[in-house]
Amino acid sequence: MVVELISVGTELLLGNIVNTNAQFLARECAGLGLSMYNQIVVGDNEERLSEAVRTALRRSDIVILTGGLGPTEDDLTKEVCAKVMGYPLEEDAHTRARIQEYFKNGIFKEIPENNWKQAMVPMGALVLDNDNGTAPGLILEKYGKSVILLPGPPVEMYPLFRDKVCPYLQKLQPEMILSRMVKICGCGESQVEERLLDLIDSQTNPTIATYAKTGEVHIRITARVSSEEEADKLIKPVVKEIKKRFGSTVYSTKEEETLEMAVVRLLKKYELTITTAESCTGGLLAGRIVNVPGASEVFREGFITYSNKAKRKILDVNKATLKKYGAVSKETAKEMATGGVFATDSDICIAVTGLAGPDGGTEEKPVGLVYMACYIDGHVTVEQYQFKGNRNKIREQSVVKALDLLRRCVLENCGKEK
Repeated sequence: MVVELISVGTELLLGNIVNTNAQFLARECAGLGLSMYNQIVVGDNEERLSEAVRTALRRSDIVILTGGLGPTEDDLTKEVCAKVMGYPLEEDAHTRARIQEYFKNGIFKEIPENNWKQAMVPMGALVLDNDNGTAPGLILEKYGKSVILLPGPPVEMYPLFRDKVCPYLQKLQPEMILSRMVKICGCGESQVEERLLDLIDSQTNPTIATYAKTGEVHIRITARVSSEEEADKLIKPVVKEIKKRFGSTVYSTKEEETLEMAVVRLLKKYELTITTAESCTGGLLAGRIVNVPGASEVFREGFITYSNKAKRKILDVNKATLKKYGAVSKETAKEMATGGVFATDSDICIAVTGLAGPDGGTEEKPVGLVYMACYIDGHVTVEQYQFKGNRNKIREQSVVKALDLLRRCVLENCGKEK
């Protein structure tokens, strides 16, 4: 079945808020096996919204609208949809009672008169109770088409969709789409695609798609199935083959797991502590690690040694090293990593030094030149990179490569993860 999404609100058109609802609904609908070919954003304008709804009904089986169900005059979604589908509005006693109860148990005891507008529903509509707000969700059906109206605030819309709308849609579309993600660090997208070309060319069900991220490539394997058991049988062999082809460059097969989460998981597994020593990344590396819940079990300290004086004082980088090779060098990176371990008595230190630009580059050491080093168990691994892009891009790429270097060093030192 084909589903279309209409996001309602002038604030979306003006860029005042980010349309996270569209991302959420697109993902959820895909998981339900629904095909989404069109999405549209419409301001709070009756004529334009009416046209959008009519167009969507002509080309789609299901239309989902978010926003415009509030109590103010510019909230027009319900009224427009009722008019387009030919349903008069009538007061729903159940919804009126819920609005009354909502205000009774809330901060504001007096109910504004315009809130009663939310108790008016299209005749014959299926009313979906909203446990997090005053605007109920609504489902209108006509001529085999379904129009689903949902409140705009994500805190209201997300649970309402999952609890009330999903079961309704599953009855309309018994087939589902399930995916599994394989995440790779250390290969470019074109390189990944080339190594998977035979699988991609012969794909039917499941299908394989690659997505480029900063310093990473994600491979999504998607199957159209009638059950999770069937999906497992179809997807598992493909995942196994991809892992075989890419080996240790695969850092996760979990949708929600980020590179830093995979790193923290490894550090916990092998009971290792980590210190970071950063120059050009200025704390971004430490920030990625400590953003992971439970990182406090493994993260010892983070140093931002931007100046040569800080590198000498905090990390014990030799003055002669800095003078001979410079702050941006493999020798300095190596001493930063070693100094970080001994300064904090941690098991590992990952160090980064480089030229993020836009100024300061030379022919010998151009902007984007970055050295990173990882000290573990008495051994230091140093890698050199030449990144492209602006200052932020260079720093972001440096962090990703540093996390991957850390991950690989742990695996090589402690044995490959099962």
